[in-house]
Parts: sequence; structure tokens; C-alpha cells
Amino acid sequence: QLQLVESGGGLVQPGGSLRLSCAASGFTLDAYSIGWFRQAPGKEREGISCISSRDGNTYYADSVKGRFTVSRDNAKNTVYLQMNSLRPEDTAVYYCATDPRNYCSGYESTFGSWGQGTQVTVSS
Repeated sequence: QLQLVESGGGLVQPGGSLRLSCAASGFTLDAYSIGWFRQAPGKEREGISCISSRDGNTYYADSVKGRFTVSRDNAKNTVYLQMNSLRPEDTAVYYCATDPRNYCSGYESTFGSWGQGTQVTVSS
């Protein structure tokens, strides 16, 4: 069974850090570009980062640039999202997803397999 599982979410104070993990089972992540998305209550899902499978290039939305870092560990079949300097507006459910293209397309529609999401809450 092909599955993506996010973990690492939780409650953190403003200015704090979290590291999210996106682990795959039943397939190898290194064949896919991986995107991170988030959805806050009452808002549309937002693409925030992507790492390509071809060359490891990374991309970030302006809202997280300079604070979040995406990386992949192919040996562990896992992609990470390191989130620093967290703000209350970062509160959302965070999802990872796979794109069979070897580059980051910039379009949510190209991502096929999604995890179940992990809640991140930034609050004092």
C-alpha cells in the first residue's frame, strides 16, 4: 500500500521551531518531487515549498522564505520541513504530496499522492 505520513506537528510558541517529516511507505520518495502545503481554517490550501527530484532544487512561498527549509534524506525515504521563527499565522494543517515530475511545477494539480496532514499551532 502506497502511503505518505506526516509527523512532527504540535503546539509551539511564536518564534519557536518545529521539524515536520514526510515519510513514505510502499514506494521510494527519491523518484518524486515533494511539495509541502498548508491549510488554515477558513482559507484555501497554500503551497509553501517544494524540492525537486532531479537536482534537489528548492522553492518557497514568500510567506515562508527565509524561515522554512525543505530537505530530503533518500536513505530514510523521508522529506523534512524545518520551520523556524514561527508566527501565529503559520497555524495550519500541513500536508506533503508527491509529484512524479522531476521538477517543481508550481501547480498543485500536478501533485497526486497526499498525506493525512499534521496540525501546527503557533500560540502563546
